[in-house]
Amino acid sequence: MKKWIPIASGLLAGFVAATISFADFSKSTNNQVASGNNKSNAEKVYVPFGEKDDYYLFASGGHSGQMFIYGVPSMRHIRTVPVFSPDSATGYGFDEHTKKMMGDYTWGDLHHPAFSETNGDYDGKYMFATDVGNSRAAAMNLETFTVKDIINVPNTSGPHCAAFVTENTEYMFLPTRFAVPIGSEYKSLDEYSEQYRGVMSAVTFDQDKEKLNIAYQVALPPWSYDLSDAGKKSSADWAVMTTYNTEEATTNLEINASQADRDYIVLFNWKELEKMVAEGQYDEVTGQKMIFPEKHKGGIYLVPVAKSPHGVDVTPDGKHFIASGKLAPSMTVFSFEKAFEAVKNQDFSGERNGIPILKYESVMEREVNPENALGPLHTQFDDKGMAYTTMFISSEIVKWDPKTGETLDRVPVQYSPGHSVAAEGDTVSPDGKWLIALNKIAKDSYLSVGPSHPESMQLIDISGKKMEVIQSSPVNPEPHYAQIIKADKIKTIEVYPKDENNELATYKQEDAKIVRNGNEVHVYGIAMRSKFIFDAKAKRPDVIEVNQGDKVFIHLTNTDFDEDITHGFAINSYNLNIEVQPGQTNTLEFTANKAGTFPLYCSNFCSALHQEMTGYFLVKPKN
Repeated sequence: MKKWIPIASGLLAGFVAATISFADFSKSTNNQVASGNNKSNAEKVYVPFGEKDDYYLFASGGHSGQMFIYGVPSMRHIRTVPVFSPDSATGYGFDEHTKKMMGDYTWGDLHHPAFSETNGDYDGKYMFATDVGNSRAAAMNLETFTVKDIINVPNTSGPHCAAFVTENTEYMFLPTRFAVPIGSEYKSLDEYSEQYRGVMSAVTFDQDKEKLNIAYQVALPPWSYDLSDAGKKSSADWAVMTTYNTEEATTNLEINASQADRDYIVLFNWKELEKMVAEGQYDEVTGQKMIFPEKHKGGIYLVPVAKSPHGVDVTPDGKHFIASGKLAPSMTVFSFEKAFEAVKNQDFSGERNGIPILKYESVMEREVNPENALGPLHTQFDDKGMAYTTMFISSEIVKWDPKTGETLDRVPVQYSPGHSVAAEGDTVSPDGKWLIALNKIAKDSYLSVGPSHPESMQLIDISGKKMEVIQSSPVNPEPHYAQIIKADKIKTIEVYPKDENNELATYKQEDAKIVRNGNEVHVYGIAMRSKFIFDAKAKRPDVIEVNQGDKVFIHLTNTDFDEDITHGFAINSYNLNIEVQPGQTNTLEFTANKAGTFPLYCSNFCSALHQEMTGYFLVKPKN
């Protein structure tokens, strides 16, 4: 037995050494199911196949002119919705409806998406957005995720800080980034202060007709208007927006627009302005009802703010608004109640361009300056009223208490966050679960795709006392602004319902026909798995034959009333493609200016016989 003792001792020593070197003494083991706060970061964002995300994230596409839709928390890209730019995948900008909405524009700069609201909460019905590049605004129906109307906004140039809607979607206000003469007439820049204006438009949306309209405009001073927010609850009749270049400089703005000690927040009562218009206190200019503050007094005030402010954000309780100066390392908490009192008592320090200036000390509640935090831009809120501000220069998110100014937490992000978005963080009842940093720079974070790197979004868990970055995703340009809505608030349709009153729709195969009226040819056809029928009585029902020079109208109805069976319609070499969703009727209008034989086909995969879903477009030569 004695000879086994050294062997047993050696085995025991080896086992102890191995245990010390390689054993995992953590509480979790590979076989333990993580739950609650014990989940790993990967588990927090994992959405198993067959299950759905809890939220939709709508992110602006900037100079792509598109809206990008993601699921949260998975951060999976779900859909790209074309808004201000044509899209060959869906035929957006090619079919008659979207071509008319787009006009002659082939691009847009989509900024600041905003949901329609009811009682200060997102209602999941519509999404609005603005085009800085071509001074337009759009409305998207969230039953179909399609744009229903685009409006050109006159007398403005670059509605950047919109579209922030009022508490019950009474208005969306579109102030302009660039001051121009009213009507964009030529005026010398030497006359800038006298002839230029920063016009704000009050836009309404008729949900029954799905049409945007301009109710009135306000001819503000020739400054640049950056971001805005509508009041809530006790401040619901009011709105605020930031300005810069109150110096009214016309060149080298990075120097000349940074001379003054402060800029201003414009504080206005939209109900009072609405009343003024109803009473005729406006001028008719270029066909618009225009309020000139120096002439039509009331409803508009200026609040001094730290230099070159970007974001201005109303707290969920509607009692305060917070602004951040890009060139000042602090956030300022202003009180609506104090502002109302100052207005009532005419507690003014003077006026600019006919607009009274409220005394800073009369409206300001506190200045907040987190240590070493640089470049505050935009603030969001959680369910406890805590504020989360992006720090562009120090590349971080700072959590702080607006009631005390105390810094509660901070977390670095990669890199340079412009905006952030919290789950329902712009509403009267934020969720307090997720915050996403919209980062402008992501160099060295992902695989290289050349000199220009992708932007990024970083998902941050804000449900506990400490923030935690749990996922980083490369995204399409430019995540300038975004909003997050609970998934169950959006009620999409599965198919377009039959519209028997639509004279362009064809729902029965036997009703498909081609009608000639002079040099106009109207095709009333159907798309179904897996064929086109343009003329039910023809020898070849899947052929369209016209003469060179004919004006052709193809009214195509998708008779597959089955979810996700979308058909496309493309004509080879004719530079035409549209999409027809289940139950939808879509119209393509063009001139048959090229003679010859051109195959046509379904461009959207629809069935096992998708390849066979073809036909011919025959164009007889003139001679």
